Amino acid sequence: MHTSFREFYSFYLSEHADRNCRRMHFAGSSLVLVVVGVALGTGDARWLWFAPLVGYGFAWIGHVVFEKNRPATFSHPLYSFVGDWVMYADILRGRVRL
Repeated sequence: MHTSFREFYSFYLSEHADRNCRRMHFAGSSLVLVVVGVALGTGDARWLWFAPLVGYGFAWIGHVVFEKNRPATFSHPLYSFVGDWVMYADILRGRVRL
């Protein structure tokens, strides 16, 4: 059991060792931002239904096809959600390689 997000994040990164899995996560998270932008830009909240589909869809495909493990979402949903966005920011900062 993880006692803090910091401890979990180390585990989270170890579950994303495959570069292609990280790329799938990055693509899915980027598409989530596009979907949210379209929803805000058009004023049509129906677009938001696509956010979890692209976000989780790309990530889960990355785990099944490349990483060959079970996404942490199923055992640690909140930490996993936060971990994805922290990893996204770390990729943008160059702390995690794509």
